[in-house]
Amino acid sequence: MFTAAVLSLAAATPASAQNTTRQMDGMKLSNDEPIQIESDQLEIKEQEKTAYFTGNVKVVQGATTMRAGKMRVLYTGEGASMTSGNTDIDKIFLDETVFLSSGEQKATADKGEFDMASQTFVLTGDEVVLSEGQNVFKGCKLTVRMETGEAKLDSCGGRVEILLDPKSRQQQ
Repeated sequence: MFTAAVLSLAAATPASAQNTTRQMDGMKLSNDEPIQIESDQLEIKEQEKTAYFTGNVKVVQGATTMRAGKMRVLYTGEGASMTSGNTDIDKIFLDETVFLSSGEQKATADKGEFDMASQTFVLTGDEVVLSEGQNVFKGCKLTVRMETGEAKLDSCGGRVEILLDPKSRQQQ
């Protein structure tokens, strides 16, 4: 099904296209579920409503896992305190080799930004790689709308690259 959707998209897209769109239903974060965060160091600046996680950062929420060298979390809430847990995450910034996974879907990039209000995340870098099983997509910017799972991959000035494995098609 995934391959068929991508093939129909590729067939409808001109050869000079510089981006591609597909579904990424699994990669989501929300303020509704617990988030487990691990890192080598944590610095909280309550006045700025910011938490800085550095060194081997790992974030798990539901089926989604993120890893990065650094993560900065901006939170909101009147009288909000990260240590008391009465905060809502506003934005998450990831840096230093970002890895995201959920089930068969995986993505790597240099940087990432999650905007919880608009329910979007953007991965950027010299090469952003999105894979699902043996199918691989390469570009420089991946934008995902978490509510719908719709994803758009932009090129690095040329074209996006797609490698589709015919064995990944679902058997009918």
